[in-house]
Amino acid sequence: MNLTTEHLSDILIGIARAQNAVVEAMEHASPGFRNTYALPLITLAANMRAGDPRMVDLSARILMRLQGRVALDNAAVKADLERLMSGKPVAAPVAFAPPKVVAAPATPKPAAAPAADAGAGGLDFSAKP
Repeated sequence: MNLTTEHLSDILIGIARAQNAVVEAMEHASPGFRNTYALPLITLAANMRAGDPRMVDLSARILMRLQGRVALDNAAVKADLERLMSGKPVAAPVAFAPPKVVAAPATPKPAAAPAADAGAGGLDFSAKP
Protein backbone atom coordinates (compact mmCIF):
# COMPACT_ATOMS: atom_id res chain seq x y z
CA MET A 1 0.00 0.00 0.00
CA ASN A 2 1.31 3.43 -0.93
CA LEU A 3 0.34 6.01 1.66
CA THR A 4 0.97 9.55 0.44
CA THR A 5 1.19 12.70 2.52
CA GLU A 6 -2.19 13.72 1.12
CA HIS A 7 -3.76 10.48 2.40
CA LEU A 8 -2.06 10.87 5.76
CA SER A 9 -3.23 14.48 6.09
CA ASP A 10 -6.80 13.36 5.32
CA ILE A 11 -6.57 10.69 8.03
CA LEU A 12 -5.19 13.16 10.58
CA ILE A 13 -7.89 15.71 9.78
CA GLY A 14 -10.57 13.02 10.11
CA ILE A 15 -9.27 11.96 13.51
CA ALA A 16 -9.10 15.58 14.66
CA ARG A 17 -12.71 16.13 13.53
CA ALA A 18 -13.83 13.12 15.56
CA GLN A 19 -11.97 14.47 18.59
CA ASN A 20 -13.54 17.87 17.99
CA ALA A 21 -16.99 16.24 18.00
CA VAL A 22 -16.26 14.89 21.49
CA VAL A 23 -15.17 18.37 22.65
CA GLU A 24 -18.37 19.84 21.16
CA ALA A 25 -20.50 17.22 22.94
CA MET A 26 -18.84 18.03 26.26
CA GLU A 27 -19.35 21.75 25.60
CA HIS A 28 -23.08 21.21 25.03
CA ALA A 29 -23.38 19.05 28.15
CA SER A 30 -21.38 21.43 30.32
CA PRO A 31 -21.10 25.01 28.98
CA GLY A 32 -17.62 26.44 29.46
CA PHE A 33 -15.90 23.05 29.21
CA ARG A 34 -13.99 23.99 26.05
CA ASN A 35 -12.38 27.17 27.36
CA THR A 36 -11.92 25.99 30.94
CA TYR A 37 -10.66 22.44 30.44
CA ALA A 38 -10.21 21.38 26.82
CA LEU A 39 -8.27 24.28 25.27
CA PRO A 40 -5.58 24.50 27.97
CA LEU A 41 -4.91 20.77 27.71
CA ILE A 42 -4.95 20.77 23.89
CA THR A 43 -2.55 23.74 23.91
CA LEU A 44 -0.26 21.82 26.24
CA ALA A 45 -0.44 18.69 24.07
CA ALA A 46 0.21 20.73 20.92
CA ASN A 47 3.37 22.19 22.48
CA MET A 48 2.33 25.64 21.25
CA ARG A 49 5.21 27.39 23.03
CA ALA A 50 7.75 25.61 20.85
CA GLY A 51 8.73 27.62 17.82
CA ASP A 52 9.65 24.55 15.77
CA PRO A 53 6.84 21.97 16.00
CA ARG A 54 7.68 18.28 15.94
CA MET A 55 5.87 15.44 14.23
CA VAL A 56 4.43 14.31 17.56
CA ASP A 57 2.80 17.76 18.02
CA LEU A 58 1.07 17.78 14.63
CA SER A 59 -2.14 15.91 15.52
CA ALA A 60 -2.80 18.14 18.55
CA ARG A 61 -2.04 21.23 16.46
CA ILE A 62 -4.60 20.13 13.88
CA LEU A 63 -7.17 19.72 16.67
CA MET A 64 -6.20 23.17 17.95
CA ARG A 65 -6.86 24.63 14.48
CA LEU A 66 -10.31 23.05 14.49
CA GLN A 67 -11.17 24.90 17.72
CA GLY A 68 -10.99 28.23 15.89
CA ARG A 69 -13.29 29.71 13.30
CA VAL A 70 -10.84 29.47 10.41
CA ALA A 71 -11.48 26.61 7.99
CA LEU A 72 -8.88 23.86 8.06
CA ASP A 73 -6.89 23.63 4.84
CA ASN A 74 -5.81 20.18 3.71
CA ALA A 75 -2.95 21.68 1.71
CA ALA A 76 -1.54 23.35 4.84
CA VAL A 77 -1.59 20.06 6.76
CA LYS A 78 0.05 18.33 3.80
CA ALA A 79 2.76 21.01 3.68
CA ASP A 80 3.36 20.61 7.42
CA LEU A 81 3.67 16.84 6.99
CA GLU A 82 6.10 17.18 4.09
CA ARG A 83 8.22 19.68 6.01
CA LEU A 84 8.31 17.49 9.11
CA MET A 85 9.13 14.35 7.10
CA SER A 86 11.97 16.11 5.29
CA GLY A 87 13.71 16.86 8.59
CA LYS A 88 14.59 20.40 7.58
CA PRO A 89 14.36 23.04 10.31
CA VAL A 90 11.86 25.84 9.96
CA ALA A 91 13.20 29.21 8.91
CA ALA A 92 12.23 31.97 11.32
CA PRO A 93 9.03 33.59 10.08
CA VAL A 94 9.02 37.30 9.43
CA ALA A 95 6.47 37.82 12.20
CA PHE A 96 8.99 36.54 14.75
CA ALA A 97 11.95 38.52 13.43
CA PRO A 98 13.18 41.25 15.76
CA PRO A 99 11.83 44.65 14.76
CA LYS A 100 14.16 47.08 13.06
CA VAL A 101 14.67 50.29 14.99
CA VAL A 102 14.47 53.31 12.72
CA ALA A 103 14.83 56.82 14.06
CA ALA A 104 11.90 59.06 13.23
CA PRO A 105 12.79 62.16 11.22
CA ALA A 106 12.87 65.30 13.30
CA THR A 107 9.99 67.59 12.38
CA PRO A 108 9.59 71.04 13.83
CA LYS A 109 6.54 71.47 16.04
CA PRO A 110 4.10 74.15 14.97
CA ALA A 111 3.77 77.12 17.25
CA ALA A 112 0.66 77.19 19.41
CA ALA A 113 -2.06 79.37 17.94
CA PRO A 114 -3.35 82.16 20.17
CA ALA A 115 -6.76 81.68 21.73
CA ALA A 116 -9.32 82.60 19.08
CA ASP A 117 -12.21 83.21 21.43
CA ALA A 118 -10.95 83.99 24.91
CA GLY A 119 -14.26 85.65 25.80
CA ALA A 120 -16.30 82.42 25.53
CA GLY A 121 -15.03 80.89 28.74
CA GLY A 122 -11.38 80.88 27.66
CA LEU A 123 -11.36 77.14 26.99
CA ASP A 124 -8.54 76.74 24.51
CA PHE A 125 -7.10 73.25 24.80
CA SER A 126 -4.59 73.68 21.99
CA ALA A 127 -2.39 76.01 24.03
CA LYS A 128 0.20 74.35 26.24
CA PRO A 129 0.55 75.58 29.85
